[in-house]
Amino acid sequence: MSFLGELWAFMKARKKFWMLPILVIMVLLGGLIVLSQGSALAPFLYTLF
Repeated sequence: MSFLGELWAFMKARKKFWMLPILVIMVLLGGLIVLSQGSALAPFLYTLF
């Protein structure tokens, strides 16, 4: 959690708020990949890409 705090402090200090949507999308796609590894939904998720 300290990493997220440091990242937020960096973005706030350097005015790099444009990075926030990129990070959110990366986290969502990473979560989608992790959840699809062992689930029955994997074949349906692969058709999206």
